[in-house]
Amino acid sequence: MFVTETSIRIHYALTDQMGVVYHGHYAQFYEIARTEAIRQIGYTYKDIEAMGIIMPVIDIHSRFLRPARYDDLITVKTILKELPVHHKIVFHHEIYSEAGELLNTGDVTLYFMEAGSMKRSLMPEQLRVKLESYFN
Repeated sequence: MFVTETSIRIHYALTDQMGVVYHGHYAQFYEIARTEAIRQIGYTYKDIEAMGIIMPVIDIHSRFLRPARYDDLITVKTILKELPVHHKIVFHHEIYSEAGELLNTGDVTLYFMEAGSMKRSLMPEQLRVKLESYFN
C-alpha cells in the first residue's frame, strides 16, 4: 500500500458565508494531494505527460462527515490500496482536522491514456516500477 500525507491551510476564499469549506473545493484538495503523492515517488504530472500519457479523472466520489473551516490546517491522506495492473488507477483520500478527526473521504479514479490518440494505456513502466516496492 502506498500512503502519503499533504497539509493544506484553509484560506478565506475556500469558505462559504458560514465559514465552512465549500463542498466543490474538496476535488481540488484531492488533486493537490494526488499531485504531491506522485511527486513523492519521483515524478510530476508534467513528467508523465512527457512520456505521452495523460491521466483524466473519470470518476469521483466524496463523503462529507464534518466541516473544515477557515484557517484550519487539514491533512489529506492519499492511499493507493492496490497496484494498478491495467489502464486505471484509484486514489483513496481521507481528510483529517488538526485534532485528527476524519472530515471527508473520497475516491478518485483516473485512466492512463495515450495523449495523441486518447486511447487507454497501461501505466508507464517507470512509474509501475517505482510503485511496486510499496506493494511487495
